Amino acid sequence: MNKILIVEDEEAIADLEKDYLELSDFEVTIENKGDIGLQTALANEFDLIILDLMLPGMDGFEVCKHIREKKNVPILMVSAKKDDIDKIRGLGLGADDYITKPFSPSELVARVKAHLASYSRLVGAGHESNDVVEIRGLKIDKTARRVYVNDAEKSFTTKEFDLLTFLAENPNHVFTKEELFRKIWNMDSIGDIATVTVHIKKIREKIELDTANPQYIETIWGVGYRFKV
Repeated sequence: MNKILIVEDEEAIADLEKDYLELSDFEVTIENKGDIGLQTALANEFDLIILDLMLPGMDGFEVCKHIREKKNVPILMVSAKKDDIDKIRGLGLGADDYITKPFSPSELVARVKAHLASYSRLVGAGHESNDVVEIRGLKIDKTARRVYVNDAEKSFTTKEFDLLTFLAENPNHVFTKEELFRKIWNMDSIGDIATVTVHIKKIREKIELDTANPQYIETIWGVGYRFKV
């Protein structure tokens, strides 16, 4: 049974999320304060974390940052804030997705299932030997899920790794943001394709010598992105 941690200070919302997730056979733990939620997240093994942005004790941004420094668990950030800057900041700190209140409990469950299915599929496959993609100093170890640039290891979140790997395995093909969102996040009608832009920016910061003149991931203006070989 998958274990979900909800860090949410509004008890009525947390209880509603818990009820719907338990109906879908998830085991759910709730924490109402950011600092306590962080302690719980680091001290236990969860399959996914639902993290509110506005929390007492420590805000969701800080909680997300500290979790991501230690663990690669999928993080779904939740907030009543609709500003793009909050989405960009949350995703930039390592959140895998961002959902804006109010939302339907069924949408939340759908996103949780999609992230868990994607994460399980990508990390659970066994290989006799490591499956590696190497392109001009960039090394992507798909089996160990590690990335090296000129032999220096770079830290990647789950979705950053998935997106980089997909593009590298499909070189010279231009993908729209919508196509990448469907491929990596496995969702069509829910979510925000700005997520793709933020993740591309974070990937470039880690693999490109000059982000203004990228040698790997090229922006095709008005269309999308292409991995150059």
